Amino acid sequence: MADTKDKEDELAGTEQPFVAHLVELRDRLLYCAYGLAVAAALLAIWPGPGGLIDLIAVPIRAHMPPDAKLIAIGVFSPFFVPLKVLGMTSVLLALPWLMYQVWMFVAPGLYSHEKKFALPLIFFGSLLAYSGIAFVQFFVLDKMFNFIQKFTPAAVAATPDISSYVEAILSLYIAFGVAFQVPIVVMLLVKFEMVTVEKLRSFRGYFIVVSFVVAAVLTPPDVVSQLALAIPMCLLYEIGIIASKYFVKHSKAPDEDTVSTEVDSSPNP
Repeated sequence: MADTKDKEDELAGTEQPFVAHLVELRDRLLYCAYGLAVAAALLAIWPGPGGLIDLIAVPIRAHMPPDAKLIAIGVFSPFFVPLKVLGMTSVLLALPWLMYQVWMFVAPGLYSHEKKFALPLIFFGSLLAYSGIAFVQFFVLDKMFNFIQKFTPAAVAATPDISSYVEAILSLYIAFGVAFQVPIVVMLLVKFEMVTVEKLRSFRGYFIVVSFVVAAVLTPPDVVSQLALAIPMCLLYEIGIIASKYFVKHSKAPDEDTVSTEVDSSPNP
């Protein structure tokens, strides 16, 4: 039997003192703050806080009378609400940069085969978050307000408050952005051998129930928004199951591939 030589740990000797980790963390947080400041400055120049309010108000104003406008009940709402929207959109615009800083902080502690799949996961996760938010803005809000409008009595004039409206859609943005990460969670569970693909398939019926429960908790009490969150979660769950096979196969460590090849090529007794 040929002697096999153990490979050296590629991370051996790269350990850093605790203070160095704190300095690195401080630098990454500063870079995140710089990115947010640049994003906020760009959005403040164009389209501006007023333009951002007009953009996010498009879904609800489409179901209001032509001359109707959102109202501001609070004394300081006309000032603070646009700033809140500016901060929210700045985080969304700088999301890839923020995720990149997270990647740069954890990358030195990862093996080369782990780096190969970590960066695509960060990109894919950001893309899924953007997709969830866009789904809310261009589909869910329109259908939801159309559904609510049908139940509004003719004697009632719907004049929503801008502050409550921003809080409502912000919660929907967060809910859908997080819920659209289902494929990432599924792939990581399979990658770290916390669950198998077969178990995920057998859990499919339970996940459907869980997705509807989560949708009922995270969305407003209307059927449209609940279905709009639960159904994509179920579809993304199936996508995660399919993608996990490819992901696990192409993210193995080199020694795992060698061992699996030796096992496959060994003669049967």
